[in-house]
This record gives sequence, C-alpha cells and structure tokens, in this order.
Amino acid sequence: MSEINLNESASTEDSVEEETDWAAAKAFFDNLKTNKPRPPKPRFAVTIAVSSRTLFNMVAERKIYEEEGVEKYVVYQVEHESEPLKPGAAFPFVKALMTVNARLRELYPDSEELFDIVLMTNNHAQVGVRLINSINHYDLTIERFCMTGGKSPIGYLKAYMTNLYLSKDSEKVTEAIEEGIAAATMFMAQTETVKELSHTQLRVAFDGDAVLFSDESEIIVKKEGLDSFFEHEKKFENKPLAQGPLKCFLEALGKLQRKFYAKNERMNCPIRTFLVTARSAASSGARVLKTLRSWGLEIDEALFLAGAPKGPLLQKIKPHIYFDDQMFHIEGANEMGTISAHVPYGIGQKYHKGKLIEQPEKKK
Repeated sequence: MSEINLNESASTEDSVEEETDWAAAKAFFDNLKTNKPRPPKPRFAVTIAVSSRTLFNMVAERKIYEEEGVEKYVVYQVEHESEPLKPGAAFPFVKALMTVNARLRELYPDSEELFDIVLMTNNHAQVGVRLINSINHYDLTIERFCMTGGKSPIGYLKAYMTNLYLSKDSEKVTEAIEEGIAAATMFMAQTETVKELSHTQLRVAFDGDAVLFSDESEIIVKKEGLDSFFEHEKKFENKPLAQGPLKCFLEALGKLQRKFYAKNERMNCPIRTFLVTARSAASSGARVLKTLRSWGLEIDEALFLAGAPKGPLLQKIKPHIYFDDQMFHIEGANEMGTISAHVPYGIGQKYHKGKLIEQPEKKK
C-alpha cells in the first residue's frame, strides 16, 4: 500500500509541477508584445505533425538532395533562406486548422482545446532558418519544431502527443501507423484548386474501410467476392466494426465540433466531416452508420457510392484533405483536383484496381 501511495504522490507532484511550469510560460508569453496566439498545452490540444515537404513544395530542393547529397542541399537552403518556400499539399489544411482555432478562441478565450501544429522534419537545424522564414512569411502559427538532422522523426511523435502525422515519406507513415498513430502520405492535386477551397470551414473527407474502420470487411470482398461481403455485413449489422487507423482523428475532430454545438453554433460550425465510401447503402451501409453511433461519433455527410468513382463527388465537396487506403482512389481524386492522403493500411495495399499485386519473393 505504501508503494502505491508513493507512486500516487509522485504523480500528483509531477502534475502540480507541470501546471506551475505552464502557468509561468503563460505569464511570460502574455507579457510579450505579440499578436501571435500562445500555443496550447499538448495534453489538451489536437496535435497535427506535418513534415516540411508536405507543408511546403520542396521538389527542387529534394532533387538537389537526391542528386548532389546532403552537404550541397544544406548549402543551397542556407543561400536561399531569405526566399520563402512555396506552399505544399498540407498548406491549405494547416490554414484551415488556424481558422478553426481563431473561432474557438472567440468562443473560449482561455481554452487549451485547440489544434496545435508541429513541424516534424528530418531536416538539419541549418535548414531551420529558411523554414522559420517561410512560416513567418505566410503568417502560420507553428511554434513547435522537431528537426532531427537526418534521423527519422517517428520516435518523437508520441512524445509530442501527435494525433495525426502527415508526410511525403510512405515508409515513415507506415512506421507511424504501426506505432498506433494516425498517419497518411500526402499528394498534391494535379489541378489548381487551392483557391476554390473554403477559407471559413475545415472540410475533411474519409474513406471507411481500412481508414476509419479496420479492413476486416474488405478482406472478405477481396478473398470471397461481393455476395459473401453483403451476406457478412447483413449478418453482423449490429456488431461494430473494429477501429481503423484514422478513427482517433475523427474522434478528435468530433470533440472540437461539440464545443461549437455547446454554443449553439452547429449550423455555423467551422469543421465539417464527410464519409465517402465505395460501399452500397442498402446492402452494407447500416453497419457503418451503427458502428459510428456505437463509438459516439457523428459524421456530417455520408456518401455511399456503390463502387462509382469518388473523384466527381470529392470535386463537389472540395475537402482540404481526403483520406483513402487505396492508391487508385487517391489517383482518381488527385486528377480531379482533390488534395489526398494515402493511408497505407490493410489488405488493400496488396491490390490495385481490384487485382492482386505481385509480391516480391522473400529472400531465403
């Protein structure tokens, strides 16, 4: 018993010490003459970690790195550090997060339940000046950086209490998902649609299976066909699907949405969520909706396409980001101007357009 009490006492002391530190930091920040809002406490925030190559367009810089090596790359960045980088795939999404934060601060001036954007990059610290200058040029509220000097930043994601990680590196994204962190590989739209995206509302679209939900039902489709899938979904209609890698991010969005609902702002909420699924509504839609209900989560709009292409619908929705586990849906969305993010999870990674991808032979 004494050991338990000692542990509880230590935990209480740590909590009190943390609160004291944050109070001191708040007092210091409040005394500074700045229009920039103070970053929220990580344990209350919805933390979005973005890589430098998703936030900014660094294609030219990446080419130097790959063709000439890291030393020439760093020299180039230092020589051009006064030139702002151009916006990348995640840029509109980050701006929309800031819009939501501004509305939340109007309604809840002292609340710490906000989006917190972290720049998570394996860039060297010498490149940091150009990144900082670019962030300040666009007036982005990004105060927390993690620059790992060539090492993978994945090990830091949990320390930063990350709710979502966005990167251009599919291997790092896969590693993050394996660590239980919502993550996706971002792709820029092939047409210029950024100007058409909402400046007043964050719009996030999700696929269902292997994104919000596990791939358990998709496995049946791939291995046994649609008829078996429909029978399975009807039989287990009242059994909730297991959660997928992005479920926790939808949950975090829902938490912030409810803060607007509490102020009678449901119809003017700056967050809107969409489910865009290839499922048929009548044949397999009920289980999806009942699963969301069992989780206590809402989705603003649910679109069941019954196998039809997703690109045209996404073109109408105009989300700041669309998550899907299958690359052919990502490709179709990108061709029609949707900024998309691939979630490398589940059995869908072994297929392309319904056909099994030949797997390389394992080395003996």
